[in-house]
Formats: sequence, structure tokens, C-alpha cells
Amino acid sequence: MNGNHPRTAFTLLELLVVIAIIGILVALTIPAVQRVRAAANRVACANHLKQMGLGLHQYHDAHNVLPPGCSDGNGKDRYPYMSWMTRLLPHLEQESLWQQVLGAFAQDKFFEGPPHLPILGLVLPIFTCPEDSRTSEPWNFGPFQVGLTAYQGVAGTDSTRFDGLLYVNSHVRLADITDGTSNTLAVGERPPSFDHRLGWWYAGWGQRKDGSADLVLGVRELNLSDVPAYASCPQGPYEFGPGRVDDPCSVFRFWSLHPGGAHFLFADGAVKFLGYSAAPVMPALGTRAGGEVGSLSDY
Repeated sequence: MNGNHPRTAFTLLELLVVIAIIGILVALTIPAVQRVRAAANRVACANHLKQMGLGLHQYHDAHNVLPPGCSDGNGKDRYPYMSWMTRLLPHLEQESLWQQVLGAFAQDKFFEGPPHLPILGLVLPIFTCPEDSRTSEPWNFGPFQVGLTAYQGVAGTDSTRFDGLLYVNSHVRLADITDGTSNTLAVGERPPSFDHRLGWWYAGWGQRKDGSADLVLGVRELNLSDVPAYASCPQGPYEFGPGRVDDPCSVFRFWSLHPGGAHFLFADGAVKFLGYSAAPVMPALGTRAGGEVGSLSDY
């Protein structure tokens, strides 16, 4: 025997069938992978908010009040325009970084001054959302870099009413939340602005040097900015609803890149994913002592 055998090969029909099967498998696999990734990103965001909730409560235990959403430059605060997120650093296992912050402010009160720049450009994972890649790396903002955040403190109805938990110069006690801590929002998701001007975790001026739309946001926020980039946006108020990263006006509402809604931290430390259908009840949830009945049972 010479060992010669007829060589086998795929026919054109068999090859087409194999290609079709592979195509079907790919079509089925990619959406599944995307769903798994989206689910993992939602879990990560919820965990970040949970840690912030623990930090807020530990801050309250230490100071008997929640941190100010930010402070203005009136000279009464040692850390002008510092964010509530920065003030949580000692309670988020970032004591060393907090000491660097204190040293920077001791040298220069202006948060864009040279002592602050190494901190201003840091990316802290807890303040990022994996669904938004823009928050995972520092943004080159002219002569320096900035670290972005996907979260905003809830200022209340809007930044002019001071009826929430975190707003300019706020010093709210948990006992002041007469609507109930389980019915009051503390922090929510809101991606950085399209131009990366608003949404810095470290410190910020916001619209009118009050941190609004930058560090804190009302659930019916107003556009009070004098920045030309936002001149085409209506004054509002803006409701909780879908947004876009390329839309200047989306910066004035709570929203997220997760499909269908966004995560919120409540004052009792609970984290819930709220669908955009919950927009009607947000004014009740956003205030600490409005006396409204804000039920999520229908949303």
C-alpha cells in the first residue's frame, strides 16, 4: 500500500454554513458580553456611591454636620471652592492625600495655583464611572490637567434655594432631614460637561462661584451660567432625564450613561437605580424638609 488517500476538503456549501454559524455565534455573543459589561459597570457605580455614603456618615460622626457641597471665596473658609468629595478623603482611606490637600491650601488658597496642580490632575476611581471613559484619565485643560467626576451632590430643588443636603456653604445635620433620610437624595450621577469645564472632583467655581453644575446640582436645576458655551441652553428648570455627552445643556440635569436611568445615594446610605420615569417625584426626594411625600413605589 502506498498510503495514498483522497484528500478531503470543505465544499463551498459547507464553508458557507460554517461562516453563517460563526456569524450567528458572534451576533449572540457580542450583545451578551455588552450586557455583562454594562451590568458590571452598574455594580461598580453603585459601589462607588455606597463608599461615598459611608464617607458622608463618617464625616457627620466626626463633625456633627455633613460637609459643605463647596465653599465660596468669602474668606470665612480655609478651603475656598473645595468640593464635598475632597472633604471626604480622610474617610475614604485617603488620609495621605488629604494631608497633601491641606498643605496645598496652606500655600495657596486658589485651587488652580501651582501647589494644587498635582492633586487637581489625579484620577480617583471612586469618583469615576466606568461607563464614561472620560472620567478614567485626566483631562488636559490648558496649562494643567484635571481629574473628572461622574457624580454630583444633590443641592435640593436648584442651586438658589439651599433646600437639599450639599450646596454652597451648607452645614446640614442628619437631624435636619425631617423628610426622612430614606426619602432624601444625597448624591447622584451626572457625567462631566461636554467641554470638561464642569465636573471636577477636587474643587470648582460652578456657574456663579457656588459649585452649581460642577460639584453640586439641583433636581430642577437652572442655567444661570454666563459662559458662552451654555448661552444656547434654556434657563430651565431641567428634569431628570436622558442626556448626551456632546450636548451642552445635559450638564444641568441628573443623568447617566447607563441605559434607562441613573444611580442615586440616599441620605440613609442606600443606593438605588432610578429610572427616568421617576422624574415627577424628584423634587420631593431632592429636598430635606419640604414635607412632600416622595414615593418611589410607582417608579
